[in-house]
Amino acid sequence: MTTTRRFNENEQDSLPSELQDLGRLIEQQSGAGKDELAIAFQRVAESFHRRRRILNLVQEALSQLRLDVKYLMFDLETTRRERDQLQSQLEEEDHGF
Repeated sequence: MTTTRRFNENEQDSLPSELQDLGRLIEQQSGAGKDELAIAFQRVAESFHRRRRILNLVQEALSQLRLDVKYLMFDLETTRRERDQLQSQLEEEDHGF
């Protein structure tokens, strides 16, 4: 008789070791409660993966935001320098007449 594994090995590899241990313990259980535990474990694992994906998206968005802010600061400084230069030119022209 062959036993089928309830938990995807690839999915479990990305789980923290504590959750992997819990999954193995649930697989070793027998009785009526095993199915309920397995379903609950699957929900926890899916929630973990969803949170990890969300965290990765947030980290990427934050990195992009930081880069955008750097570009904006550069543009602001450049615009200020250009403004100051143009103001100086206008003042020189006003004093020249």
